[in-house]
Amino acid sequence: MSIGRAGTPGHGPRDPLHAPFRPRLARAVSLSFAVAVVVLTLVLAIALPTEGSGAFALPDRLGIVLVGVAIVVFLWRQASVVALPDVEGLTVRNLVFTRRLAWAEIISVRFGSGRPWVQLDLADGDTLAVMGVQESDGARAVEESRRLATLVALHTPVERDS
Repeated sequence: MSIGRAGTPGHGPRDPLHAPFRPRLARAVSLSFAVAVVVLTLVLAIALPTEGSGAFALPDRLGIVLVGVAIVVFLWRQASVVALPDVEGLTVRNLVFTRRLAWAEIISVRFGSGRPWVQLDLADGDTLAVMGVQESDGARAVEESRRLATLVALHTPVERDS
């Protein structure tokens, strides 16, 4: 059993329950496409003709490279989506935004019914997608959504009768 930052058993940095939530399939596909885009962009920028009626000047080549860079940045961001749990809460990094939540802010975890990723119901009435758990991962995604629900339940204070 590990001792975490808060000094409580089972909440250490190597605790499997508190491991990061990352998609596998979407990450692999995004990184593979990013490598392919880099290679194809370089091949295009070098191999396009420089002379004749169909010549590509330096600005044309730079434009091709800039489009390639934009695509790679998008694919890199897609590959880097993650949900990072710790003793205090959950940090959700999605495609565009990153949001930090305290455990008390999370009311419930929803997954399935055609949802492409886990959704959190929040205390303020809002919902938040957690792209770190994606339906494309199949049975693993179901296990990960259950692990996230377990973390929410573990860190949610329970009112006790006096």
